[in-house]
Amino acid sequence: MNKLSGVSKLVRSLAAVALMFGALGVSQQAVAGISSTKHNLGTTGTGVNKTTAGTDEICVFCHTPHAADTSAPVPLWNKKLPVGGSYTTYATLNSSTIDGEILTVGSVSLACLSCHDGAQAMDNIINAPGSGGYDVTGGGANGLGWTWTGARVDANGKMINATDTLAMLGTDLSNDHPIGIMYCGGGQTSAAPTGACKDKDFVAPSNSTINNNLVWWVDTSGGTGGTREKTDMILYSRAFTGATGPSVECASCHDPHSSVNNTFLRVSNTGSGVCLSCHVK
Repeated sequence: MNKLSGVSKLVRSLAAVALMFGALGVSQQAVAGISSTKHNLGTTGTGVNKTTAGTDEICVFCHTPHAADTSAPVPLWNKKLPVGGSYTTYATLNSSTIDGEILTVGSVSLACLSCHDGAQAMDNIINAPGSGGYDVTGGGANGLGWTWTGARVDANGKMINATDTLAMLGTDLSNDHPIGIMYCGGGQTSAAPTGACKDKDFVAPSNSTINNNLVWWVDTSGGTGGTREKTDMILYSRAFTGATGPSVECASCHDPHSSVNNTFLRVSNTGSGVCLSCHVK
Protein backbone atom coordinates (compact mmCIF):
# COMPACT_ATOMS: atom_id res chain seq x y z
CA MET A 1 0.00 0.00 0.00
CA ASN A 2 1.44 3.38 -0.99
CA LYS A 3 1.44 6.40 1.31
CA LEU A 4 -1.28 8.20 -0.65
CA SER A 5 -3.79 5.38 -0.39
CA GLY A 6 -2.94 4.96 3.29
CA VAL A 7 -3.62 8.64 3.97
CA SER A 8 -6.85 8.42 1.99
CA LYS A 9 -8.07 5.49 4.07
CA LEU A 10 -7.09 7.26 7.28
CA VAL A 11 -9.05 10.36 6.26
CA ARG A 12 -12.10 8.25 5.42
CA SER A 13 -11.85 6.43 8.74
CA LEU A 14 -11.61 9.65 10.71
CA ALA A 15 -14.56 11.07 8.80
CA ALA A 16 -16.62 7.99 9.63
CA VAL A 17 -15.73 8.27 13.32
CA ALA A 18 -16.65 11.96 13.27
CA LEU A 19 -20.01 11.18 11.72
CA MET A 20 -20.64 8.46 14.26
CA PHE A 21 -19.94 10.74 17.20
CA GLY A 22 -21.95 13.49 15.55
CA ALA A 23 -24.91 11.14 15.31
CA LEU A 24 -24.45 10.10 18.92
CA GLY A 25 -24.35 13.72 19.93
CA VAL A 26 -27.67 14.41 18.21
CA SER A 27 -29.20 11.34 19.81
CA GLN A 28 -27.97 12.28 23.26
CA GLN A 29 -29.32 15.80 22.88
CA ALA A 30 -32.72 14.41 21.89
CA VAL A 31 -32.79 12.16 24.97
CA ALA A 32 -31.63 14.98 27.20
CA GLY A 33 -34.50 17.09 25.91
CA ILE A 34 -37.25 14.81 27.21
CA SER A 35 -35.30 13.50 30.20
CA SER A 36 -35.19 16.91 31.84
CA THR A 37 -38.93 17.55 31.49
CA LYS A 38 -41.82 16.65 33.78
CA HIS A 39 -42.76 13.95 31.27
CA ASN A 40 -39.82 11.86 32.45
CA LEU A 41 -41.81 9.72 34.88
CA GLY A 42 -39.10 7.13 35.46
CA THR A 43 -36.75 6.90 38.41
CA THR A 44 -34.36 9.39 36.81
CA GLY A 45 -37.06 12.04 36.48
CA THR A 46 -36.41 15.44 38.00
CA GLY A 47 -40.06 16.51 38.10
CA VAL A 48 -42.30 16.31 41.16
CA ASN A 49 -44.11 13.21 39.89
CA LYS A 50 -42.22 9.99 39.19
CA THR A 51 -42.11 6.32 40.05
CA THR A 52 -39.76 5.38 42.88
CA ALA A 53 -39.00 1.98 41.34
CA GLY A 54 -39.96 -0.04 38.31
CA THR A 55 -38.00 1.52 35.48
CA ASP A 56 -35.57 4.26 34.62
CA GLU A 57 -36.87 4.26 31.05
CA ILE A 58 -38.32 7.53 29.80
CA CYS A 59 -40.18 6.83 26.57
CA VAL A 60 -42.00 3.70 27.80
CA PHE A 61 -44.68 5.71 29.62
CA CYS A 62 -46.03 6.77 26.22
CA HIS A 63 -44.41 4.69 23.46
CA THR A 64 -43.25 1.17 22.73
CA PRO A 65 -41.37 -0.25 19.72
CA HIS A 66 -43.55 -3.38 19.76
CA ALA A 67 -47.16 -4.35 20.60
CA ALA A 68 -48.48 -0.78 20.51
CA ASP A 69 -52.16 0.18 20.55
CA THR A 70 -53.07 0.26 16.85
CA SER A 71 -56.27 2.23 17.51
CA ALA A 72 -54.28 5.22 18.71
CA PRO A 73 -53.59 8.14 16.35
CA VAL A 74 -50.19 8.54 17.99
CA PRO A 75 -47.13 6.57 16.84
CA LEU A 76 -46.52 3.34 18.80
CA TRP A 77 -48.77 4.37 21.68
CA ASN A 78 -48.20 2.31 24.84
CA LYS A 79 -51.20 3.20 27.00
CA LYS A 80 -54.85 2.27 27.12
CA LEU A 81 -56.80 5.10 25.51
CA PRO A 82 -59.79 6.49 27.43
CA VAL A 83 -63.27 6.56 25.91
CA GLY A 84 -63.76 9.82 24.02
CA GLY A 85 -67.46 10.06 24.76
CA SER A 86 -66.86 10.20 28.52
CA TYR A 87 -65.80 13.87 28.43
CA THR A 88 -67.87 17.03 28.71
CA THR A 89 -66.72 19.34 25.92
CA TYR A 90 -66.74 23.08 25.36
CA ALA A 91 -69.71 22.60 23.02
CA THR A 92 -72.02 22.21 26.03
CA LEU A 93 -71.66 25.94 26.70
CA ASN A 94 -73.47 26.76 23.43
CA SER A 95 -71.20 29.75 22.88
CA SER A 96 -72.50 32.12 20.18
CA THR A 97 -68.94 32.88 19.03
CA ILE A 98 -68.14 29.28 18.07
CA ASP A 99 -68.64 28.67 14.36
CA GLY A 100 -66.56 25.52 14.08
CA GLU A 101 -68.05 22.09 14.71
CA ILE A 102 -66.85 20.40 17.92
CA LEU A 103 -66.47 16.62 17.78
CA THR A 104 -66.34 14.03 20.53
CA VAL A 105 -62.90 14.08 22.14
CA GLY A 106 -60.54 12.03 19.99
CA SER A 107 -57.36 12.12 17.94
CA VAL A 108 -54.09 12.96 19.71
CA SER A 109 -56.00 14.61 22.58
CA LEU A 110 -57.10 11.22 23.89
CA ALA A 111 -53.45 10.26 24.24
CA CYS A 112 -52.78 13.34 26.38
CA LEU A 113 -55.88 12.73 28.47
CA SER A 114 -54.84 9.14 29.17
CA CYS A 115 -52.80 10.75 31.98
CA HIS A 116 -54.22 14.23 32.33
CA ASP A 117 -57.84 13.27 33.07
CA GLY A 118 -56.83 11.58 36.34
CA ALA A 119 -58.95 8.52 35.56
CA GLN A 120 -56.12 6.00 35.20
CA ALA A 121 -52.63 5.57 36.53
CA MET A 122 -49.65 6.90 34.63
CA ASP A 123 -48.11 3.42 34.75
CA ASN A 124 -50.97 2.01 32.71
CA ILE A 125 -48.50 0.60 30.18
CA ILE A 126 -49.45 -2.03 27.62
CA ASN A 127 -45.90 -3.26 27.01
CA ALA A 128 -43.91 -2.83 30.21
CA PRO A 129 -40.10 -2.95 30.27
CA GLY A 130 -38.48 -6.37 30.21
CA SER A 131 -39.68 -9.76 29.04
CA GLY A 132 -43.25 -10.88 29.73
CA GLY A 133 -44.58 -7.41 30.51
CA TYR A 134 -47.35 -7.33 27.88
CA ASP A 135 -50.90 -6.64 29.06
CA VAL A 136 -53.43 -5.30 26.57
CA THR A 137 -55.29 -3.52 29.39
CA GLY A 138 -52.17 -1.80 30.69
CA GLY A 139 -53.15 -3.02 34.15
CA GLY A 140 -56.46 -1.19 34.13
CA ALA A 141 -57.26 2.04 35.95
CA ASN A 142 -54.62 1.43 38.65
CA GLY A 143 -51.88 0.49 36.19
CA LEU A 144 -49.04 -1.80 37.12
CA GLY A 145 -49.08 -1.00 40.82
CA TRP A 146 -45.77 0.82 40.91
CA THR A 147 -45.04 3.19 43.80
CA TRP A 148 -45.23 6.88 42.96
CA THR A 149 -43.97 10.01 44.61
CA GLY A 150 -45.10 13.59 44.13
CA ALA A 151 -47.70 16.03 45.38
CA ARG A 152 -49.74 15.77 42.17
CA VAL A 153 -50.35 12.01 42.09
CA ASP A 154 -52.07 9.56 44.42
CA ALA A 155 -50.64 6.24 45.58
CA ASN A 156 -51.67 4.57 42.32
CA GLY A 157 -50.03 7.18 40.12
CA LYS A 158 -53.25 8.92 39.09
CA MET A 159 -53.09 12.68 38.70
CA ILE A 160 -54.97 14.64 41.37
CA ASN A 161 -56.04 18.25 41.71
CA ALA A 162 -53.29 20.30 43.32
CA THR A 163 -53.20 23.95 44.29
CA ASP A 164 -50.11 24.67 42.19
CA THR A 165 -51.08 23.10 38.86
CA LEU A 166 -53.82 22.85 36.26
CA ALA A 167 -52.31 19.71 34.75
CA MET A 168 -55.12 17.49 36.04
CA LEU A 169 -57.91 18.44 33.64
CA GLY A 170 -60.43 15.83 34.73
CA THR A 171 -63.23 14.73 32.42
CA ASP A 172 -65.10 18.06 32.34
CA LEU A 173 -63.31 20.02 29.62
CA SER A 174 -65.93 22.76 29.31
CA ASN A 175 -63.66 25.26 31.10
CA ASP A 176 -60.68 24.51 28.85
CA HIS A 177 -59.78 25.70 25.35
CA PRO A 178 -61.89 23.75 22.83
CA ILE A 179 -60.35 20.60 21.39
CA GLY A 180 -61.77 18.55 18.56
CA ILE A 181 -62.99 21.82 17.03
CA MET A 182 -62.70 22.56 13.33
CA TYR A 183 -60.20 25.33 12.69
CA CYS A 184 -61.99 28.00 10.67
CA GLY A 185 -59.21 30.47 10.02
CA GLY A 186 -58.77 32.99 7.26
CA GLY A 187 -61.93 32.49 5.24
CA GLN A 188 -60.13 29.82 3.21
CA THR A 189 -61.96 28.55 0.14
CA SER A 190 -59.82 25.78 -1.38
CA ALA A 191 -58.80 22.41 0.03
CA ALA A 192 -60.55 23.44 3.21
CA PRO A 193 -63.87 23.23 5.06
CA THR A 194 -66.80 24.93 3.40
CA GLY A 195 -69.91 26.69 4.62
CA ALA A 196 -69.79 28.89 7.71
CA CYS A 197 -66.33 27.73 8.73
CA LYS A 198 -64.47 30.65 7.15
CA ASP A 199 -63.73 32.95 10.08
CA LYS A 200 -61.42 35.91 9.41
CA ASP A 201 -60.93 36.35 13.15
CA PHE A 202 -58.42 33.52 12.86
CA VAL A 203 -55.15 33.29 10.94
CA ALA A 204 -55.43 31.29 7.73
CA PRO A 205 -53.88 27.82 8.08
CA SER A 206 -51.27 26.36 5.79
CA ASN A 207 -51.60 22.89 4.32
CA SER A 208 -49.49 20.46 2.38
CA THR A 209 -49.53 16.85 1.24
CA ILE A 210 -46.98 14.74 3.11
CA ASN A 211 -46.80 10.99 2.47
CA ASN A 212 -50.07 11.27 0.53
CA ASN A 213 -51.81 12.80 3.54
CA LEU A 214 -53.21 16.33 3.68
CA VAL A 215 -51.73 18.00 6.77
CA TRP A 216 -52.52 21.36 8.35
CA TRP A 217 -50.79 23.89 10.57
CA VAL A 218 -50.70 27.59 11.43
CA ASP A 219 -47.36 29.25 10.76
CA THR A 220 -45.90 31.10 13.74
CA SER A 221 -43.14 33.64 14.12
CA GLY A 222 -41.00 30.87 15.63
CA GLY A 223 -40.46 29.06 12.34
CA THR A 224 -40.17 29.28 8.58
CA GLY A 225 -43.30 30.29 6.68
CA GLY A 226 -44.83 27.65 4.44
CA THR A 227 -43.04 24.76 6.16
CA ARG A 228 -44.58 22.66 8.93
CA GLU A 229 -42.34 22.73 12.02
CA LYS A 230 -42.65 21.89 15.69
CA THR A 231 -42.81 25.59 16.50
CA ASP A 232 -46.00 25.96 14.44
CA MET A 233 -49.52 25.38 15.75
CA ILE A 234 -50.13 21.84 14.49
CA LEU A 235 -53.65 20.99 13.28
CA TYR A 236 -54.98 17.46 12.91
CA SER A 237 -57.23 16.12 10.14
CA ARG A 238 -60.57 14.82 11.39
CA ALA A 239 -63.87 13.96 9.73
CA PHE A 240 -66.32 16.78 10.37
CA THR A 241 -69.85 16.91 8.96
CA GLY A 242 -69.54 17.17 5.21
CA ALA A 243 -65.77 17.61 5.15
CA THR A 244 -62.47 16.39 6.50
CA GLY A 245 -60.72 19.41 7.90
CA PRO A 246 -58.14 20.76 10.34
CA SER A 247 -58.90 20.20 14.01
CA VAL A 248 -57.48 21.92 17.08
CA GLU A 249 -56.21 19.37 19.61
CA CYS A 250 -54.11 19.44 22.80
CA ALA A 251 -50.92 18.99 20.78
CA SER A 252 -51.77 21.94 18.54
CA CYS A 253 -50.38 24.26 21.21
CA HIS A 254 -48.30 21.85 23.30
CA ASP A 255 -45.26 19.79 22.33
CA PRO A 256 -45.02 16.98 24.92
CA HIS A 257 -41.35 16.38 24.16
CA SER A 258 -39.98 19.86 24.79
CA SER A 259 -40.07 22.20 27.78
CA VAL A 260 -38.18 25.03 26.09
CA ASN A 261 -41.29 27.08 26.85
CA ASN A 262 -43.39 26.85 30.00
CA THR A 263 -46.08 24.14 30.10
CA PHE A 264 -44.67 22.52 26.94
CA LEU A 265 -45.97 25.31 24.71
CA ARG A 266 -44.78 25.22 21.10
CA VAL A 267 -43.89 28.91 21.20
CA SER A 268 -43.37 31.40 24.01
CA ASN A 269 -46.55 32.98 25.31
CA THR A 270 -44.81 36.28 25.99
CA GLY A 271 -47.20 38.98 24.83
CA SER A 272 -49.85 36.25 24.37
CA GLY A 273 -47.74 34.79 21.58
CA VAL A 274 -49.55 31.44 21.60
CA CYS A 275 -53.03 32.99 21.45
CA LEU A 276 -52.09 35.49 18.75
CA SER A 277 -50.57 32.76 16.59
CA CYS A 278 -54.13 31.77 15.68
CA HIS A 279 -56.45 34.53 16.91
CA VAL A 280 -56.56 37.82 15.00
CA LYS A 281 -57.00 40.39 17.77
